[in-house]
Amino acid sequence: MQALDPFGSIYAKVGSEKPFFSLVEAFYALVEQDEILRPLYPEDLTPAKEHLALFLIQRSGGRNTYSLERGHPRMRARHMPFKIGQKERDAWVKNMNQAIGETPEFTPHKEVMQDFFSEFATFMINQPH
Repeated sequence: MQALDPFGSIYAKVGSEKPFFSLVEAFYALVEQDEILRPLYPEDLTPAKEHLALFLIQRSGGRNTYSLERGHPRMRARHMPFKIGQKERDAWVKNMNQAIGETPEFTPHKEVMQDFFSEFATFMINQPH
């Protein structure tokens, strides 16, 4: 039987937080060079990196530090101040997919992660066209 939430069991399979922090570093290195995404972020990416890593650790079945420190994720509400349309969504997914490819620990989970991030990024769209 297939798990209803395959992303939610990735942490147990990977077994450590380190790959999540590596993924986030790879992702934000790409964001820093992305002309579509970079303007959406503050100059200092340190808090964004920490938030994303902790969210991914929690969402994939690891410790719940994200919620303990920041409350319920409420991701759509947290992203409302940013204009996210299809091009921003597509740029985000492209960079995240590349970062997944640069994080070898996630190779066995690549498809599950890409599906999760694709759906998640689509949910964040808050601008028409």
